[in-house]
Amino acid sequence: QVQLVESGGGLVQPGGSLRLSCAASGFTLDYYAIGWFRQAPGKEREQVSCISNSDDNTDYADSVKGRFTISRDNAKNTVYLQMNSLKPEDTAVYYCNADRPTVSRTYWGQGTQVTVSS
Repeated sequence: QVQLVESGGGLVQPGGSLRLSCAASGFTLDYYAIGWFRQAPGKEREQVSCISNSDDNTDYADSVKGRFTISRDNAKNTVYLQMNSLKPEDTAVYYCNADRPTVSRTYWGQGTQVTVSS
């Protein structure tokens, strides 16, 4: 069964940290570009970070640059999003996406809630 499962979300105070995980089953993440997206209530889904499949090149939205770090562990078939110096505006449901356009395959996880509040 092909599946992407996010975990690691929760409630954290401003300035705190969380590490999100995106674990794949039923397929190998090595061949996929991975993106982390988030969607806050009443807002459109936005991409916050991505990592390529070929050379692990990374990119970040300006709003998270310098605070978030994306990484992948192919041995564990998992991608991570380390989030530091969290702000209330980071509150959202975070989703991971695995994309392999050469074979027209894309998968989404179910999302994990991140709430930054004092």
